[in-house]
This record gives sequence, C-alpha cells and structure tokens, in this order.
Amino acid sequence: MSMTNIKLLDCTLRDGGYINDWNFGYHTIKSIIRQLVDSQVDYVEIGFLRNCEYNKDKALYNNCQEILPVLPEKKGNTIFSAMALHNKYDIDKLENYDGRTIEALRVTFHDYDIDEGLAFIKRAKEKGYKVFCNPINIMGYSDEMILELLAKVNRLQPYAFSIVDTFGSMMKSDLLRIYSLVEHNLDKSIVIGLHLHENLALSYSLAQEFVTMKASERKSVIDASMLGMGRTPGNLCMELIMDYMNRTQGTVYDVNPVLDGIDDHIARLKQLEPWGYSTAYALSAKFNLHRNYAEFLLGKGRLRAKQINQILASIDEKKKTAYDEAYIEELYQKFQNHEVNDEELLSRLQKVFEGRKILILAPGSSILKEKLEIQEFIRRENPIIVSANFASKDYGQDYIFCSNAMRYAALEEERQECILLVTSNLMDVCEEPNILNYSELCFDEKGNCDNCVIMLMKLLIKLGQAEVYVAGFDGYHEEGGNYVTSYMASQHTKGLEENIKNRRYIEDIQKQLTVVFLTDSLYNI
Repeated sequence: MSMTNIKLLDCTLRDGGYINDWNFGYHTIKSIIRQLVDSQVDYVEIGFLRNCEYNKDKALYNNCQEILPVLPEKKGNTIFSAMALHNKYDIDKLENYDGRTIEALRVTFHDYDIDEGLAFIKRAKEKGYKVFCNPINIMGYSDEMILELLAKVNRLQPYAFSIVDTFGSMMKSDLLRIYSLVEHNLDKSIVIGLHLHENLALSYSLAQEFVTMKASERKSVIDASMLGMGRTPGNLCMELIMDYMNRTQGTVYDVNPVLDGIDDHIARLKQLEPWGYSTAYALSAKFNLHRNYAEFLLGKGRLRAKQINQILASIDEKKKTAYDEAYIEELYQKFQNHEVNDEELLSRLQKVFEGRKILILAPGSSILKEKLEIQEFIRRENPIIVSANFASKDYGQDYIFCSNAMRYAALEEERQECILLVTSNLMDVCEEPNILNYSELCFDEKGNCDNCVIMLMKLLIKLGQAEVYVAGFDGYHEEGGNYVTSYMASQHTKGLEENIKNRRYIEDIQKQLTVVFLTDSLYNI
C-alpha cells in the first residue's frame, strides 16, 4: 500500500483534445479510459463539460448523462472528473451528483473574473461534486493577489485548489514561492493540485521538485497525460510521473496499460499534430504570455525564432494574459515594415571601430559641467566620438546615432559633417542610407528598452567592442536640469522608474562590455 498522499490525475482526453478538437472517436475514448483505470491512476478527466452539440466521438459533453456511455462498469478506485470553464458552460445543465458518472468537477477562471468563477464553484459544490478551483495563469498573480484569492477559497471550501502554470513559464524558484504561499495560507483540508506545461522542458523536473517540497500532511494531485499529449508544447508525461512515483513514493501504478494506450492511440496523433518543446513556446513562456501570441507568429511561417523573440518582447504588460489578435497583428506588421538587412553596415562599422577607443556622448548636462575632463580625454585618446540622439557643438562627433523621431527632426537643423546612423523605426520619417535594425537593439529578454545610449551600447557589443567610454549619461534628476538644451527636457517626463530600468540594463551590459563613465552618472555602478 502506498505511503504517499500524492495522487495522479490524467487529463489526456481533456487537455489532449486541443490537438484533435477532442475528436478521439467513441471507441478510442472508451479504450483510453479503460487503460487508465487498469493502470490504477487516481483520477481520469474524461473531457470538457461545455455548451455544445453532443457528438459521441468527441470528449465534450453537455451533462453527465452524455458521459455515462464511455465509462467502464468496473472503475476500481479511480475517480472520474471533467473540466468546465465557468463562462462556457451553463451550470443549470449539470445534474446533481448521483455516483454514476463523474465525481469531481474542475472549474477554471481568469484573474479578471474570479468572483464569477467562485460563484460557479459554489453552485457545483451544492450539487454534490468534489470541485477543483483552477485559477488560470497563477504566474500572472502577485503574491498579494494569491493571498486574496486563497482567503476567498477558504471561505468557499472547495475540494481542491490547483497551481496552474498556464503559460509554462514556471521555474523551480517560482514553484517554491507559490507553493509556500498556498501551503501556509490554504485551509489544511483542501487538496493542492499542480498542472504543468512543457514550454521550458521543465514539467518532469518541477513535478519531482513538488513531490520533494510538499508538506507530508497535505493531500495533493498532480496532472499528467499520456505521452504528454496536450496543446503544444504539451504536458507532463503520465508514464514518466507514474514510474517516478513508483520508484520514490511506494505507489503501485501499472505503467503498462498507459504504454499500450500510447501505442494504440496517442503516438499516431503525435505524428499528425506534433506537440512537445519548441523554441517559440519557450519564448512565450519566458515573457509569461498567452500561448496564442507564439502560435500566431509561428503561423506566419516567415519568422525566425530570434525575430519571434523580439516581437514577443515588445508586447505590453497589460496585453499579456488575454490574447488580442488585432494587437499582435499590428506588432507583426510594424516589425515587418521596420525590418532591414544591416549586415553590410555592421561589417563596415566593425572595421572602422576596430582597435579604437569609443566615446559615447549623451545629452546630459554633465558634459557642460565637466567639459575640461572630457576635452582632455579626447585630446589624449583620440577616440571615435558617437553622440546619442543629438549633435554636440562643444565636442563635435564622428557619428550621430539616432533612434527617436523627434530627435531626428531637431538634428536635421543641427547636424554637422558627420555620419548619421539611424534605427529602422525612423524609416517612415527619413531617407538616411545607414539604417540599423531597431528590433535587434531595442528588444531582448528583459523586454523593451528604447533608451538611445543603451541601444548604442548594444550596437557596440554586436560590433565586438570590449570597452566604451561614456559622458553625459547622467540619469534623471527630479529637480530638472537633465539636458544640455531645454528643448530636450520638454519631451520627457521620466524619473525614478526610468533610472531603475536603465540601471538594470547597464548591469547586464557590463557583463559583456566594460563601461567607463567620464562624468557623474546615477548609472555608474
């Protein structure tokens, strides 16, 4: 007899249904359920309860009466369950629990309709079901939001509360943080569930971490599916977690019926509609985005993973959770319109810059206050001078790097005899010959940073530079006087938040490029 209170729930017919529109076929549905019961799995999720036109070949049902024909006469100790999205199923269709079909119901909701989801759970509980509370994308919740939700759940007393990593962005530290919050604030009588996705190829290792970190008294349920079948990139593999539980927790799951089910039914589906790790879904997880954004960009069929990364990095924080196709289409078109091949220009710059010291002149007021020190550096080192979004009358420059449309308009009147380098987001307002890819310099793993000096530092890294000298990159002071000329200040309302963001980027940049500040700067770490 098993010494663990961790149970396994198979969601092949429900989550796997995203692959084939739940059209497994009537006999396949019955066979998969039979094989899972034979494996002695603790829960089998037979599909969705949904407002739909019933088709016996699909794992979608309007009520429990439609579920009854696919269930085996002998179910052993297996509990049958279904899932319902509170806004896609009329709870009045659900019969009172009678012990003949499903015993458990799993209910999902978003962070913007929590109360509606909990009201649905209350109704299902009143009908006699073991109800799982499955909040979508718990990685998108702040700690405070999680605590507020747990307080509501405790008042409601459902059967279980699940940690659902909807976008597959969870790492070990995230799991530890969220589990700790849930364990210490969820009523001890409520089961904790775990549902993982394979975006970062971490589901199996995270499941093992969960088994290790879980409090011994707490009852828990881990979701998995045969061969990890589920909406790409898929889920935790049932055959793997069963074997792991048998080895480490004293369980006696029979993995062979699951392996038979994979051979009989699941492997061929994977050949038709493959799921599993892919770089695009890993990127969507990295930014904790709705997976449809990655699917949309993959569907374009003309983007490399690097370009998908750049577009996903530009998605606004408020747009991440709820998919907006018109929004991602707009970002895609904007990206395509501004994409240029700058390899030849980069090659030329690399040759010119090689072996030379580089001085970035930013438009901070310190370049006036510390003029003598800067002039002495220029006299002594004879650097290539690149000014950032402005033309310096005091020092001159060899290049002006411009990434801002308003700054470009001002430069048209002030530019001197020097080479102008512009980023491709300005192609609509200029006809300069030296254009650099905006997205390559603006977007990265941390998101969007369009600060001109930081973009210029990224350019120098691309050119193979190991060191750069900087003057005038002062940071934003609340008392004003941030710029060499007053017209620049009128275009900005930046302050402390921008300083924190830029400092974080500088810390990363200094891992690849030595940054020497010639003037006082809030970013001089």
